[in-house]
Amino acid sequence: MSLRVRKAVFPVAGMGTRFLPATKANPKEMLPVVDKPLIQYAAEEAVEAGIEELIFVTGRTKRAIEDHFDKAYELEAELEKGHKTAMLDMIRNILPRHVSCTYIRQAEPLGLGHAVLCAKPAIGNEPFAVILADDLIDGGTYGCLKQMVNVFDHYNTGVLAVQTVPAEDTDKYGIVEIRAVDGRVSKIQTIVEKPKPAVSPSTLAVVGRYILPSDIISILERTEKGAGGEIQLTDGIAKLLERQQVLAYEFEGRRYDCGSKLGYLEATLDYALKHPELAKSFGTLLRAKAAGLA
Repeated sequence: MSLRVRKAVFPVAGMGTRFLPATKANPKEMLPVVDKPLIQYAAEEAVEAGIEELIFVTGRTKRAIEDHFDKAYELEAELEKGHKTAMLDMIRNILPRHVSCTYIRQAEPLGLGHAVLCAKPAIGNEPFAVILADDLIDGGTYGCLKQMVNVFDHYNTGVLAVQTVPAEDTDKYGIVEIRAVDGRVSKIQTIVEKPKPAVSPSTLAVVGRYILPSDIISILERTEKGAGGEIQLTDGIAKLLERQQVLAYEFEGRRYDCGSKLGYLEATLDYALKHPELAKSFGTLLRAKAAGLA
């Protein structure tokens, strides 16, 4: 009997140095895109996909993430007192009641593979998702993770989200070589962490969404440090491929690299242009700015 994907791991212990000084005391995952922090977009995507337990692998400067998903008694009391019902409902329903949060401390940032390994006590023997919140993905009919869960349910095997990147950027990603299976689904033949463009097997890059079997945990426990002196999840997946099939899925939707300043600004622009309260006035503002630059 195949198992359902009920748990998602959010590695959020990184320092966010590319956004200093904004991230000196504030987690990069709490940076807002219009009016919601990146981590909330990621959590909402997980909930849409049927995830019931959110596992946050945090660092010592990440208390704001816990606070965001916790109950805010004083704020709720003030909103209730002021009869601000819509705002009160909003903050009370950031997560549905059936969804739980678990927080695990990663003592030092030793790589994505190590962050996943830290989540071992909460994962157990179930398949699980991994979501990198600074990869904001505006999905198609369904969010990216929901699409991937549908693939997992059909094939009952690991699934990685992939997209084509410029050839000169292969050394920023895990890169896969594939064999076509059906439409957007392919079988991964090989996976390499951050290959130089001259030796990269393809330009198909793994981005911040994974569905993995629990077998990956025992593999990561035996995986030595790789690129950057860190335990790389990509290296663990390469070993997993020796045991079982893992699929690549070219998701529907648009990815914003909110780990970069330009990608973050682009996401803010696009999300503001479709925001129900801001779209019209913000569009007018942009046109006026563009006319002034012409």
